[in-house]
Amino acid sequence: MISDILKTVIHPEQDKDIVSLGMVQNFTEQDGKIRFTLQLTKAHDPMAQSIKRSAEAAIIEATGIAPTIIIAEPNVRKRLPNVPKPPKLPLQKTIAIASGKGGVGKSTVTANLAVALARLGYRVGVIDADIYGPSMPKMFGVEGYMPVTEDENSQEIIPAQSHGVKVMSIGFFIKAEDALVWRGPMATNALKQLINQTAWGELDYLLIDLPPGTGDVHLTAVGALKIDGAIVVSTPGKVALLDVVRGIGMLRSKNVNIPIIGIINNMAYFTPAELPDNKYYIFGRGELEKVAQEMRVEVLAEIPLVQSIAENGDSGKPLADGITEDVFMGLAKKISADGNENTF
Repeated sequence: MISDILKTVIHPEQDKDIVSLGMVQNFTEQDGKIRFTLQLTKAHDPMAQSIKRSAEAAIIEATGIAPTIIIAEPNVRKRLPNVPKPPKLPLQKTIAIASGKGGVGKSTVTANLAVALARLGYRVGVIDADIYGPSMPKMFGVEGYMPVTEDENSQEIIPAQSHGVKVMSIGFFIKAEDALVWRGPMATNALKQLINQTAWGELDYLLIDLPPGTGDVHLTAVGALKIDGAIVVSTPGKVALLDVVRGIGMLRSKNVNIPIIGIINNMAYFTPAELPDNKYYIFGRGELEKVAQEMRVEVLAEIPLVQSIAENGDSGKPLADGITEDVFMGLAKKISADGNENTF
């Protein structure tokens, strides 16, 4: 009976139930108590806590009994001390995703673009550099991930993996309800650790989700990494466009000096689900294009305003909507070698 209940619990990434995957082991049911081991199929599975909660909920709903579930890591042979680690290849491209102001969808763009690049076959990593408002754990559905080091002799932290993307965020080290009250040096030191102590391995693209505005964190990211280019995210509103000009000015300043790949016009138009070919520019049209022309940068894409983008971000499923999927896949091809024009 319990086996049938647990067959309803599906591993989100492997799309199979945990019984078929052999994850349910050492099962006992005695004196009204249920106990078993949840044997992970891969080390540091970011979905472990989510699967455990789903299994607990399924058993409680069916039997009224709260089970005891022990999570067990797979048996992996430790690296022999005399065998050196394989050298890490340098990153091919590091892209900063920036915005002049908050609330324009910068993090949403970062997550969806990362998944789009991964679907093209690239090895992609994301650094959540928004120290005071980390959102990548939620957007990638890895809020329960607990970072660990590669082994007892290593200082490098293993990033979470979701949707084919490696993710590192300060959000993994704090509770969601905790507010970070850090001075500038504390925030920049935390960012340096995320950058320098993460075991990224071989990557083709590393996307950095910068905090909104300009400040110490931006300068730290520039100093710690060779950033090949920046994408600026904006909405059509006039206030947002004023901040775009400031943001581009910061990126082009002598102390930063990062090439601008282009601007993304987020929430550019509204498209009803029942009328996918219709575009309603409810926030106005043409102003961002004028700013882009004056600043001598390209408008890379127009992202529609659709409810599913927010819903998918809240549920940890980026690039799950047909309309936005086409836009972001086109954007990924445009800025990568898969496109007819490689913009940087």
